[in-house]
Amino acid sequence: MSKVHPFFDPMPRVVAHRGDSGSFPENTLPAFESAVSMQVDVIETDVHISKDGHIVIWHDPTLDRNTDATGRIEDHTLKELKTFDAGYTFTVDDGKTFPFRNKGVRLATLAEALETFPTTRFNVDLKSKEPEIVDAFIDLIRKENAFDRVIGASFHLKNLQALRSKEKRIQTSLTTLEVVPLLAKQKLGLLSSKKQNDLTVFQVPPRQWGIEVVTPRFVEIMHKRGAIIQVWTINEKEEMKRLFDMGVDSVMTDHPWQAIEVAKELGLR
Repeated sequence: MSKVHPFFDPMPRVVAHRGDSGSFPENTLPAFESAVSMQVDVIETDVHISKDGHIVIWHDPTLDRNTDATGRIEDHTLKELKTFDAGYTFTVDDGKTFPFRNKGVRLATLAEALETFPTTRFNVDLKSKEPEIVDAFIDLIRKENAFDRVIGASFHLKNLQALRSKEKRIQTSLTTLEVVPLLAKQKLGLLSSKKQNDLTVFQVPPRQWGIEVVTPRFVEIMHKRGAIIQVWTINEKEEMKRLFDMGVDSVMTDHPWQAIEVAKELGLR
């Protein structure tokens, strides 16, 4: 019988996607601080590895979209990365104003986030393809003793396979290549509903490739198997309600305050 990892006890309902990214520069300490002040259940974030081996919080492979700099994260040292303005392009009015430009918002390391918010749970997506990121990530989680408040995710199956084999105390979610065959079997009625020995964590969109991924039957079967279902990225209140009513465990959102309201209305928090 599957055993729920401590990360999911209590079950997270609201996952702040890149922090409070609707109101603050995504994946920065200010965005995290805002999310923590709302008492979100989990902060979802993304990481790369710097040229000198630090686990750096950032989504894109390059600096171009969100800073005043260009180039790959992996081609810069942490000292260099700390000189760039991580709030440079943030705007909520289509570029009329940039409220965080030149305000000292900098890229942060995962170590900084774990230490600044010592009781917060983090869903960490390993974005880099560099194999070194796995060992660096494991070393950091061991150093911070953060096994119970971190879950590892990645779109790179090799990252997850290495993570699972090297450190079994870190829970991981499924990547796309693992979700697809399970989804296909479920849609064809070929997937057993028998409880699984290993905890399976789905992090999926409501629909993809023209397919309704998250349906009442999907939720029913996967819950019988002992799985946990987290859905991204949901920014409309009615869609949050629909998914929670369907029985999904968590929603990931750029607007965590709204998801908290919905979860409270439904008696989930």
